[in-house]
Amino acid sequence: MSTSSTSIQPLDKLNIFSLKGVQMKTFHITWLMFFVCFFGWFGLAPLMPTIRADLHLTKAQVGNLVIVSVSTTIIARLIIGKLCDTWGPRKTAIRLLIVGSLPVFFVGLAKDYTSFLLFRAGIGIIGASFVITQFHTSMMFASKIKGTANAVAGGWGNLGGGITNMTMPLVFAAIVGFGYTKSVAWRYAMILPGVMMLVVAWLYYRFTKDTPNGNYDEIGRTKATAAKTDWSILADWRIWALTFAYAMCFGMEITFDNVASLHFVDTFKLSQASAGFWAGVFGLMNLFARALGGIVSDKIGGKYGMRGKGIFLAGMLLLEGAGIILFAQAGSLGMAIVSMLSFALFLKMANGATYGIVPFINEKNVGLISGIVGAGGNLGGMLFGFLFKSSSISYVQAFTYIGISAMVIAGVVVFTNFQHKTVRAAETVREPEIAMA
Repeated sequence: MSTSSTSIQPLDKLNIFSLKGVQMKTFHITWLMFFVCFFGWFGLAPLMPTIRADLHLTKAQVGNLVIVSVSTTIIARLIIGKLCDTWGPRKTAIRLLIVGSLPVFFVGLAKDYTSFLLFRAGIGIIGASFVITQFHTSMMFASKIKGTANAVAGGWGNLGGGITNMTMPLVFAAIVGFGYTKSVAWRYAMILPGVMMLVVAWLYYRFTKDTPNGNYDEIGRTKATAAKTDWSILADWRIWALTFAYAMCFGMEITFDNVASLHFVDTFKLSQASAGFWAGVFGLMNLFARALGGIVSDKIGGKYGMRGKGIFLAGMLLLEGAGIILFAQAGSLGMAIVSMLSFALFLKMANGATYGIVPFINEKNVGLISGIVGAGGNLGGMLFGFLFKSSSISYVQAFTYIGISAMVIAGVVVFTNFQHKTVRAAETVREPEIAMA
């Protein structure tokens, strides 16, 4: 694609069924990139009942795997945020997809707990793809629609967590049906997400640009951007409030993706396939819930500014926490599913609401701030992993503690003033538009 001689502006309307223009091509490819990375990141989770038996894993070792699967992403997200500011999101995405596919392909070579742990750590770096999706989407859309576009892209990408929970047990069963043992089948199953990642790397190379006007090196942006990334922004309390908030919502999401199948198998005695299905339903809520959070955040921002956005985010966290506590106390599968769907709705709306605020905190350092807040989500997932690892804390108790923590952070968020004089004008715009063609 060639860069036009006239300036191409970010879109002020999200045409979700369109592939017209570099903005919409980039939008669809960047959420698809996050989708396949999420698919690979959590492709092992629904197979853990089989893997646990195959590698003779203890509860503590399973907990360590949950921790390492999200902890490596913390560092990766910080690095990727910086690279988006300097290399540009296109180069960053392509390189992450290619490098990240290697541990996905080769995890099947693991023969014991230690080697599996190392491969799981390597796979964790692809979780940083989220930062690229949020950064790249922010580049393609105008201020009034950023929150909505980010939420839709993030939500559809997060669908990878639900689809992999549903799909991988079926892929596993199909491989077993061809005569392979269970020990071999889970290893071969991981070839699928690896191939998907390489396909999307080619799509990213072929059809996207860093900005509506071209790649960084085409428009001379790289040198100018390098001077903009300023670590002094870490002194801004608003960033940390959003980081804590994202730890509670996205941190809980990736934790649930990791442990849901085991919880349903151990607590309600479901089969691996059935447990994967219900865990997948949790992920499928991303089809609309995260987007809904971004849409509502943008509408509230247009009417009440950043203060309104912050109150909305706090409300979603409060309801999420209450829903998690209900899930923890559920005495039957039916009640567990109903309460899971309730807290999933508020959790995913909180995800969207968080990134409805992120692009406006410091518009010169969107990549870095996206990385910091995104890393907060993984930090939450890592800390929650210690709860599920402990031999003295049951899964029910762990969920209860997380629910209480989410409600506490809601209180922190509601008293944080996210308003900033440099973004006030951007926030007093009319409501976002979503077109269906």
